[in-house]
Amino acid sequence: MSANTPAAAPAKSKKMLVIVLGIVVLLLVVGGGGAAWFLTRSHGDEEEGASSARKEAPKVPPTFLAMENMVVNLADPGGDRFAQIGITLELADAKTAEQVKLYLPTIRSGVLLLVSQRTSSELLQREGKEKLAADILREVSRPLGFSVPSERERARAAAATEADDADEEERPARKRTERNPVHRVLFSSFIIQ
Repeated sequence: MSANTPAAAPAKSKKMLVIVLGIVVLLLVVGGGGAAWFLTRSHGDEEEGASSARKEAPKVPPTFLAMENMVVNLADPGGDRFAQIGITLELADAKTAEQVKLYLPTIRSGVLLLVSQRTSSELLQREGKEKLAADILREVSRPLGFSVPSERERARAAAATEADDADEEERPARKRTERNPVHRVLFSSFIIQ
């Protein structure tokens, strides 16, 4: 038996060396694959984040145009109530601001007429202020050649769309309209006395 022992030892050590090398190679392959997956995954997340940020970021930041404060008599009985209103317009760009400035006397007159038709009880409620802002948006957009539908017109259009959808007739695609450069009407002050 002593003769077999030295010959068996090199065979066992070769088998052990092959097994150890196989395990090392396997670990390298698995580790390399995991590292590659991790690097491509984190790189892909960065690209997704950057592309979504590009999609969400506006091309041009809005321009704000503050109008002078206006004092208006309200339509309350007795005529002793008035409102002091500060308005800021959110516009698409500086070019639109310059266009609005050209029509400012007309716009101010229209806004004064709109506010003078309201009562203090209407304007003290949030809904009344929101309706006034929508009416002012319509008044500011009109000289620029844009029309903003009133609440009643939007309701009629929605009802007509539902009726048309029920007919199931094929119609040509609607023409895409240009977006109104007057985005919002913001109140910078609103005092009623």
